[in-house]
Amino acid sequence: MIVKDKNQNDIMHSDLINSFEIDYIFDNKPINRFKNKPTIENTVSKLNILKEKIKNIKNCNLKDNAKQIVFNDGDFKSSLMIVGEGPGQKEDEIGKPFVGDAGQLLNKMLKAIKINRENVYITNVVNYRPPDNRKPEPSEINRYSEFLREHISIIDPKILILMGSTAMESLFGSKIKISKERGMWKEIIINNKTYLVMITFHPAYLLRQADQKKYSWSDLKEIRKKIDALNLKI
Repeated sequence: MIVKDKNQNDIMHSDLINSFEIDYIFDNKPINRFKNKPTIENTVSKLNILKEKIKNIKNCNLKDNAKQIVFNDGDFKSSLMIVGEGPGQKEDEIGKPFVGDAGQLLNKMLKAIKINRENVYITNVVNYRPPDNRKPEPSEINRYSEFLREHISIIDPKILILMGSTAMESLFGSKIKISKERGMWKEIIINNKTYLVMITFHPAYLLRQADQKKYSWSDLKEIRKKIDALNLKI
């Protein structure tokens, strides 16, 4: 094999690259790229792009029957992300998740573990109200789960809370039961990153089944312990 001598320009270019004391990505391609850390502007831009992508979805029965998209609420910089099922009538009218009766209970649940709602990030599996507040169909959950995974990657939370069976099914499938899976820490890999997950009952379910609140309280205490163990400021 014949090895060609480097010319003077190659040597100067190599010396220049080696002089940088930053994290520089160098390969054999003519274009070199710096590693960019996520910024507030980048996150906002990605969220806006995702929102527009969902708003432009085609052939969607949920979108066709809803008043508006219900995308998010709270602090996108938060280490804690909550995922519910989908918008109800009140959410559809206002355009924010968890603002009805279930939302009021959620606020109390968070307050019980010394967390203000404003300090967490909240979204749903589906972003349009299902007709008559029905549970999203499996095909709808599957379709919107792609958006949800992208949403999670953008927020990049330290702790992910899935409230209700729909949220659980969107990421873990429909073959498991929430009654058996709730209250235990799990992990899920999304876009090559591992996220810490807690599954718990949806507040709307607790409004119908008050006797199940004791289990949710146990889950909430575990969440508080994990927040403290990770030294998260929420």
